[in-house]
Amino acid sequence: MGLLDPLYYLVSWILVTVHSMWSTFLDPASGWTWGLSIVVLVVIMRIVLIPLFVKQIKAQRNMQLLSPQIKEIQKKHKDDRERQSQEVMKLYRQSGTNPLSGCLPILLQAPFFFALFHVLQHVVAKNNPQYALDDPVLVEQAQKAKIFGAPIASTFLMSPSDVIALGGNPTATKFVTVIMIILMSATTFLTQRQIMLKNVPNLDNNPFAQQQKILLYVFPLVFAVSGVNFPVGVLLYWLTTNLWTMGQQFYVIRNNPSPGTKAYDAWEARKKAKAAKKAARASGGDGGDGADAEPPPQERPAQQRVQPKRQPRSKRSKPPAKR
Repeated sequence: MGLLDPLYYLVSWILVTVHSMWSTFLDPASGWTWGLSIVVLVVIMRIVLIPLFVKQIKAQRNMQLLSPQIKEIQKKHKDDRERQSQEVMKLYRQSGTNPLSGCLPILLQAPFFFALFHVLQHVVAKNNPQYALDDPVLVEQAQKAKIFGAPIASTFLMSPSDVIALGGNPTATKFVTVIMIILMSATTFLTQRQIMLKNVPNLDNNPFAQQQKILLYVFPLVFAVSGVNFPVGVLLYWLTTNLWTMGQQFYVIRNNPSPGTKAYDAWEARKKAKAAKKAARASGGDGGDGADAEPPPQERPAQQRVQPKRQPRSKRSKPPAKR
């Protein structure tokens, strides 16, 4: 029994359970049933990993804030590596920052992502029933399930005869895989660009920013090159997890940005606008000073109507005499 076998079993069990739920009102053999099962599987696993993601974001933010100071230390002691390391470690201790804390959450998440990939790649695409997905009939059904004519087990490089053997359309398979590879690479690029533009301070003089610039182009390129070997089911998994990461990251950057970034300035502006709006509502409700404000219509003093005075009888005009 392998070290990650329990995790593989958990992932495959979730996939089978979700598929059985969708099958109550959808065709069990449909590609959409299996596709939605993969999407829900990714969402469930990402929800479980949210605490690790939050720790990773906090650790990365602390490292971003210390980057200018680290660069100053490196510049000051550029000829003395030992002194440089001592000063950097002293800075970490003073700020309470652990340089490994940003990597640890990523390392803890890796087995979950690998388990997702393993189950989809080896169970669905390679016709190898195991773990909770141990029914050969169910595995074959998953292999031949089609999304827009492309079987979930098919790849861009798969020969037309193999695609036809899975019941798919070779042309449709090429088209679907290319579109999914483009979307997968694009979402990876946009996610990385989102960090750089909105949540990295001092882009020009920040070592962390330079690292992010490299990853901005490396990761999408890696996905684009390796994506031709991924089955449609695995491409769907990567696309779903990329979209989740983008949305989750957008929420964190918007509501908990790093100081000194564009996102932080926008957050401060929203706070001030919200406070001003709240103060304006409170002032309007209490009437404010009321010096220059025009009183509401119901509070204006009503003007009394002047009644004509009644003249004495002696002063009343007599009627004209008849001729």
